Amino acid sequence: MSSDPWGRVDETGTVYVRTADGEQVVGSWAAGSPEEALTYFERKYEGLVVEIGLLEKRVQTTDLSAKDAQTAIGHLREQVDAHHAVGDLDALRGRLDKLVASVEERREERKQQRAKQSDEARKSKEDLVTEAEQLAQSDQWRAAGERLRALVDTWKGLPRLDRKSDDELWHRFSHARSAFSKRRKAHFAQLDAQREEARRTKERLVAEAESLSGSTDWGPTAARYRELMTQWKSAGRAQREHEDDLWNRFRGAQDVFFAARSSVFAERDAEQSENLKLKEELAEEAEKILPVTDLKTSRAAFRSINERWEAIGHVPRDARAKVEGRMHAVERAIQEAEEAEWRRTNPEARARAEGLTGQLQAAVDKLRAQIDQARAQGNSSKADKLERELEGRQALLDQALKGLQEFGG
Repeated sequence: MSSDPWGRVDETGTVYVRTADGEQVVGSWAAGSPEEALTYFERKYEGLVVEIGLLEKRVQTTDLSAKDAQTAIGHLREQVDAHHAVGDLDALRGRLDKLVASVEERREERKQQRAKQSDEARKSKEDLVTEAEQLAQSDQWRAAGERLRALVDTWKGLPRLDRKSDDELWHRFSHARSAFSKRRKAHFAQLDAQREEARRTKERLVAEAESLSGSTDWGPTAARYRELMTQWKSAGRAQREHEDDLWNRFRGAQDVFFAARSSVFAERDAEQSENLKLKEELAEEAEKILPVTDLKTSRAAFRSINERWEAIGHVPRDARAKVEGRMHAVERAIQEAEEAEWRRTNPEARARAEGLTGQLQAAVDKLRAQIDQARAQGNSSKADKLERELEGRQALLDQALKGLQEFGG
């Protein structure tokens, strides 16, 4: 008979294994020595040890499902319970029991993890729905549209919930996207209508601008172009494919008109600048007439200068007042000389001036006599009053005498 700590072979060749419940028959061994029999069944035990070790590692380090793990444990337990190996079978049962507990623990962890992931997925999807419903009211068409597409991609990456919850949230999410798409479609339809109306309006403006481009009625046409520009700005934008072409035609028509006007105005400005130079020379010639010493000669000279002046034409507007003022000053000087000559040679005016002077002189003499009389009588108050009246009459007399001097006497 042969034995070791965990088993023995009796004289009949029966192999036994020692367990906590006593010896259990492993099998019979007819060929070879008892030591070889024990060695054979010990190797079977070592094989079980290796298999259990591998399963323990898979449970701890891989995502082996609980179902598969339990199947593997059951298979190994059947082998251990069959007692076809020599070794510490109770220790293997203990390891298998721990492995069962470990699998259950992993199952519970995964269950909790799945529940947590589900809660997180629900929260994430609810957040996506809330944001989508807010975006559905947005007028930021491009940004909101891009964001909604990004939310769809995010949704697809999230785990599914239970069917009812997932369908309800998806319905809200989809409804928000549809509402946004409907509003955006309506907005752009309205925008297209407005742009089409702007295109028709601008085509009319272009047609009128092009019809005016050859006009030489400079002032009214320039004013009309300004009105057309105001209407253009208030018309809004046409479709992109039409806007630039319409603007180029509109601007081109204006450019043709204003270029022609500028050319004409440049020629006119050059002509008026030359006219100004000629009139300044005439004004200088007219100023040499002053002072007027010979009225007849001065009048004839100014008439000759003025005839040449009238034949010259327009000067620049900003210089007109100054150069014309110089001529008017000479003209006024000649007119004043004529008026003085007329007063000096007019017999009726001279007679009236002499009569007025005589009357004022008599009044002054009378007042002086009255003043002398009042003072002689000691009436100072009356004398003072008459003195004030005398001052006024004397001033009138002095003025009349000055006017009489203009008549040469």
